[in-house]
Amino acid sequence: MSKTELVDFIAEEANLSKADAARAVEAFQKGIIKGLKEEGKVALVGFATFSLKVREAREGINPLTKEPMKIPAKKVVNFKAGSKLKDAVNQ
Repeated sequence: MSKTELVDFIAEEANLSKADAARAVEAFQKGIIKGLKEEGKVALVGFATFSLKVREAREGINPLTKEPMKIPAKKVVNFKAGSKLKDAVNQ
């Protein structure tokens, strides 16, 4: 499902205009980002948990030249599905 299809679904399901549904999706995305930046974790009980983890710097190999290279540390987002989401998908 694309973002446009999601907006259309939310608009129909919640009886909103497409513009209002699009703003709701944008607000949801901004809320997740803000929560991760400020607290490092966003838990939507039963649905999912987003968490921020730090991947340490490490040595790697350039696949083209086979030369060793340093891969810098970076933050990555981890997603863990909640029980309600798992159950809904498996039905």
